[in-house]
Amino acid sequence: MNRSLAITQPAARSRTATFEELVEKHYRQAYNIAYRISGSATDAEDLTQEALIRAYQSFDRYQPELPFANWLYRIIANLHVDELRRRGRARIESIDACESLADIPDYDADPAGQVLSREIEGHLQCALDSLSPDFRTAVVLCDVEGLSYEEIAEIMRCSIGTVRSRVHRGRKQMRKHLGVS
Repeated sequence: MNRSLAITQPAARSRTATFEELVEKHYRQAYNIAYRISGSATDAEDLTQEALIRAYQSFDRYQPELPFANWLYRIIANLHVDELRRRGRARIESIDACESLADIPDYDADPAGQVLSREIEGHLQCALDSLSPDFRTAVVLCDVEGLSYEEIAEIMRCSIGTVRSRVHRGRKQMRKHLGVS
């Protein structure tokens, strides 16, 4: 047996096992980010799968001392921006076409609470969809994922001041869209 092959196979298995563990831990959160950014379950599935493929292909460049989730979010955000550029412009949908976020029901809530929750989430997703991609990404990473401005700046590859501006302006636009002062 080739000695170099015997040495690299366990390393490759370890790399794959490590990647699989990280994906298992962060998949749901990555999908949620993709959904909030894209506004569509189908687009979110595609975006998440493409991000995981890219992450696996470049996993040798991942620095284990840094948070895997942030690295994966950056890939998702970059893929989404690339897709929007390929399309030429963001698609515009009617507010009536907004999907609800009823993918996973909360079995602990009462039926009335579930309906109210879906209605609120639907309105919030519509408000997110009304934002430009940069504002939407910043707001989602800040307000949904709870990342710091520094982490968002690293993911979006911009300054902290730009992140603060995007979050502030995105929130303002959402409040206007929702009719909240």
